[in-house]
Amino acid sequence: MGKPEIAKLGYVALVTADLEKSLYFFREVIGLEVTEEVDGVYYLRAWGDFQHHTLSLEQGDRGYVRHIGWRTKSKEDVLLFKNNLEQASVDVEFIEAWDTPGIGEAIRFKLPSQHTFELYFDITRPEVEEHRKSVLKNQTYKSWAKGISPRRFDHVNIHTSTDVDQTYSFLENVLGFKMREFLRDDDGSVLAGWMSVTPLVHDVAVLSKPNLPTPARLHHISYWTDDSQDILRAADILRENGIEFIGPGKHGITQAMYLYVMDPGSGCRVELFTGGYLIFEPDWEPIEWTMKERAIGNTYWGDSVQDKEANKITIEA
Repeated sequence: MGKPEIAKLGYVALVTADLEKSLYFFREVIGLEVTEEVDGVYYLRAWGDFQHHTLSLEQGDRGYVRHIGWRTKSKEDVLLFKNNLEQASVDVEFIEAWDTPGIGEAIRFKLPSQHTFELYFDITRPEVEEHRKSVLKNQTYKSWAKGISPRRFDHVNIHTSTDVDQTYSFLENVLGFKMREFLRDDDGSVLAGWMSVTPLVHDVAVLSKPNLPTPARLHHISYWTDDSQDILRAADILRENGIEFIGPGKHGITQAMYLYVMDPGSGCRVELFTGGYLIFEPDWEPIEWTMKERAIGNTYWGDSVQDKEANKITIEA
C-alpha cells in the first residue's frame, strides 16, 4: 500500500472577538457565501468552492485559529495518516463524522510548530438556493454577486517561534508536502518555506519568527481571484468601505499579485491573490532565495509588504 496523500487545503476554523464585524467583512466586503449556521458557528465559502465551507466563524474572547483542515485523496488515507502519526509518537484526536457540519470522520494533531491540523476525506456539498445558484453546472454560486467575490480558497501562511526545521521535515516526511521555494539566512538556516501538495507554488507557507507571543501564529489566509483587474477592483471596494489595506503589489517569490486586508472583528489578515505560476515538473528543484534577495522576493513591485507595520501583526493559531 502506498503512502497516504493530502489532496488540498480545506478550511480554517476561525474564532473572532466580534462576530458581527467579521460576518459583515467576510460576507459583504470579501463576498463569501454562508452555507449554514449551526449553534452560532457560521460556515462560509467562495463562489467557486465546492465543499461545505472553507471558513468557519464563531464568537470568542479573542481572535484565533482553532485548526486548519486538509482533505485527503481517499477515505483510507485518513486512517493511514492516523497510524503513521501515532507511530511517530504524535498525539492524535479522532473527530466523529459530521461533528463539524460538512466534514466526515477526521483526525486532529499538532505540528512541531504547535499549529493544529485536521485531516478528513468525506464532505458534503450543500445544495444552493435557486436565486444564488450559477447557471454553470461546474460552478457553485453566481460570480460577482456581492463584494470582492474571490473564486476560491487558496493557501495559508503560518509563523512559529519553534525550531522551524522540524516543521519543514514533518510536513515533507510525514504529510507529503514538497518544498517549492525557500529563503535562506546568512548563517545557512532556512527562515521561510513555501510548500505544497498540489501544483500551486504553496498551499502553506511556514516562516520562522523567534520573538512571537505564542509559538504558533497565523499570518494570513488567502482567497484567489481570477486576474489582476479583480485585485484593483478589490482595492476600490475596500476604499469605499473605509478599510485600510496593503497593496496592490507583486511578490517575487510565487510571482503572484497581492492585496492584504485585516478582518476588523478577528484581526485575521486576508490576502487576495492572483497570477503566479503552477508546478507540473515531477523533478522540481526548490528555488533558493538569499537575504540579499529578500526584498525583491517579498515585493517585486508595488506597495511593500515588508515595510508595513501592519505586516507584523499575527493571531494565535
